[in-house]
Amino acid sequence: MLSIAWTTTAQRADAERLARGLVSAGLAACVQIEGPLRSVYRWEGRTEEADEHRLMIKLPTALLAEAEAYVRAHHPYQTPEWVVVQADRVAEKYLSWSQSTVQSDRFQP
Repeated sequence: MLSIAWTTTAQRADAERLARGLVSAGLAACVQIEGPLRSVYRWEGRTEEADEHRLMIKLPTALLAEAEAYVRAHHPYQTPEWVVVQADRVAEKYLSWSQSTVQSDRFQP
């Protein structure tokens, strides 16, 4: 199964660092970075607005707990976004590529 997870960062450099780390650690097959985009949200009782960069993390469902732990440990936010959905349909070749990419990355010395 393939999952898609999202998180956001204020700085593009943080987004790039997280993306590289997740892929290098074999926790994600691909991470796309979008933005900047404008976020409007409540924080500590106030409405806030900020420019952010969104990471779309594509990963095997079996690695969700490890990926979430990685993001929590390396994210600059006190409370990082972590939203996950299951992909209902994935092209067989893409699914096969994503699984083999993560597996080969995780077992290299």
